[in-house]
Amino acid sequence: MNSTNKEIERKFLVKKLPGNLHRYPSTAILQGYLAIMEDGTEVRLRKKASRYFQTVKSGCGLQRSEVEVELSEVQFKKLWQMTEGQRIEKIRYEIPWSGATIELDVFSGNLAGLIVAEVEFASIEQARAFIAPAWFGVELTEDERFKNKNLAIHGLPE
Repeated sequence: MNSTNKEIERKFLVKKLPGNLHRYPSTAILQGYLAIMEDGTEVRLRKKASRYFQTVKSGCGLQRSEVEVELSEVQFKKLWQMTEGQRIEKIRYEIPWSGATIELDVFSGNLAGLIVAEVEFASIEQARAFIAPAWFGVELTEDERFKNKNLAIHGLPE
């Protein structure tokens, strides 16, 4: 399966975990980077539960292009070894909020303690109109240091 789309997304640091987090659906995610270009284009591998994907993202900021292809486990494992030193691990919770879904990422490994929320939108207007819950902290949408690819390579920002 293969999909192409524009991703419109805002990203926030999380000040405090919402209550009853365990009641929301969650998925373990392993993510590694095969290539990161100077223009912001990235090629990543992702294992999400028992499904495997290769994704190419380009652009930066609020709206980016994304092409995703589902891989077999064998294909994923062959490519995964090439992501050594450029990986992240996290648990993603999906929390409904004001007609949208908050993807709350609780990182582990060398990024333990980092908690980030992302919200995807159908339009730029919806993204701009979004009112974040009180437990969100500073917005990270334009902060390159908190892009997953940079976290995978450089670790937590100072």
